[in-house]
Amino acid sequence: MCLCATDSEVKSWVDIGDGSSVETVDEFRYLGEVLSVDGEADAAVTARIHSCWFKYRSLASFLTAKDVSLWFQGKVYDACVLSCMLHGSETWSLKRENELALHRTEMRMI
Repeated sequence: MCLCATDSEVKSWVDIGDGSSVETVDEFRYLGEVLSVDGEADAAVTARIHSCWFKYRSLASFLTAKDVSLWFQGKVYDACVLSCMLHGSETWSLKRENELALHRTEMRMI
């Protein structure tokens, strides 16, 4: 039984042997990374941007504190927020629009 399908979607299934079958999908999450069937990085970049904003918001009070040095705030930003945004980026085949989305996100945070 599939709870995620709507009536307008056409589902296809692949037999994996021993009477089991798996639904084919356009994109899925594996080990925190979003993989799409077309191999493009759009879904992965969008997911990482959302994850990055969540991490930034959880650290916002520290990153905007007046009593913490800018150097230390920058180190924490690089270690926590920036690394969250770029996690898995070694495997992405980026288009110019993906690069711009990542750059815009970073500039909004700074």
